[in-house]
Amino acid sequence: MEFLFLAATIGLILGLKFMGDPARAVLGNAVAALSVVTALIGVVITSYAPEKGAGTFNIVLVVALLAAGGIIGRVMAVRVPMTGMPQLVAMLNGFGGLAAVVIALIEGLAHPIGNDERMTGGLLLLSAVFGGVAFTGSLVAHSKLEGKKLPKARPAHILAARVLLWSMVALFAAYMVLPTPFLPFGSLLILITVISLIYGALFTLPIGGADMPVLICFLVALHGLVALLAGLFFHDTVMLIGGVLVGATGSLLTVAMSKAMNRTLRSVLAGVIKRDTGGGDREQDIRPISAPETASLLAFSKQVAIVPGYGMAVSQAQGVCQEMQVLLERMGATVHYIIHPVAGRMPGHMNVLLAEANVDYDKIIAMEDANDVMDRYDAVLVIGANDVVNPAAETDPGSSIHGMPIIRAYAAKQVIVLKRGMATGYSGEMNLLFDRANCRLLFGDARGSLRAIIDELKRI
Repeated sequence: MEFLFLAATIGLILGLKFMGDPARAVLGNAVAALSVVTALIGVVITSYAPEKGAGTFNIVLVVALLAAGGIIGRVMAVRVPMTGMPQLVAMLNGFGGLAAVVIALIEGLAHPIGNDERMTGGLLLLSAVFGGVAFTGSLVAHSKLEGKKLPKARPAHILAARVLLWSMVALFAAYMVLPTPFLPFGSLLILITVISLIYGALFTLPIGGADMPVLICFLVALHGLVALLAGLFFHDTVMLIGGVLVGATGSLLTVAMSKAMNRTLRSVLAGVIKRDTGGGDREQDIRPISAPETASLLAFSKQVAIVPGYGMAVSQAQGVCQEMQVLLERMGATVHYIIHPVAGRMPGHMNVLLAEANVDYDKIIAMEDANDVMDRYDAVLVIGANDVVNPAAETDPGSSIHGMPIIRAYAAKQVIVLKRGMATGYSGEMNLLFDRANCRLLFGDARGSLRAIIDELKRI
């Protein structure tokens, strides 16, 4: 049995390592999934312990629950389109948090925690706190990603979130430090669970759609931390190591995404996100372009860069985009993809889309490297991206995205932006790129516009 858990642990580590390499990401996903299945087989076997009163019924119950979860997960994964992947990730984080809350409540209420079991009680309290925040935070994040209307965040919400946060810290510290309990453990557990559930919703509420990558990374970190605590409580090595890996990965991604969005980790944790719509309502001098004109410009370009954004995911244009890339390369052009770290609604969103379209990873270059040589590109095609190419981040101190690193598409010889209309990005900021003399806008659905460009290129 120990061998099964050891194999599962090693497989999980290798799977996560492979996922860090785009060329082996699919293999890594398969190895990690197989490792989890191996661990679950071990759980089924160990659930049969007649000497402890856990007989056949235990195995039937465990297998039935695993089967139900597997079927539901499979259905969700198959039915959810690629554009809904961030919502699915948010829901999975939420389910993990809910499971932690339920386990903490069952263990804490069914088995009285004595005064000499502070460490065990502390683990249950932390599990309830992080699980509760992950659950309701994920529900709010899911609703935001779905575009559902939520109450507008107000200063009172932010103040309440801070009060609740410090209340949880004070309650936990008092439990761990005071020589005698000031509340029965069961009552304290229920109280801190309720506070964490409310806090999770309140701290997530002010965070706008543009900051979803930061929020999702933070929720992933919480999910990993919850798994770590559960591993400690149940003395489960696989769960412990998995929690450490996921928690560490989520934490590192949270810091990286915060820097990429010019946010501080403190503001994310406190539920405070700057929301200054300094762009104003002034009219912009835009220059539209047609599909035939775009095709003609691309046909005579030797260096072409493509900047994908969430709009490409919405229109499912990644396959057509790859088709255009191949066509341009046959015409003698060099084509690169430039991806901003927070493009889309979760880390790696654009990478997943391009991988689905069989785009060679060698075609993707880092934002920093691309910015150094942006003036060499004859044409930059921006597909559904907005804030990540907005020069206001560099030039307008009053902008809410000021200081955020951007892809300097404006430095290219020509920029063509594919947009449905003149709506702003999630930051609400007017895109100053559209005012540049070298920028043209091709209006319409991204997939339809790219198809029209391909048809025109074939005629040239």
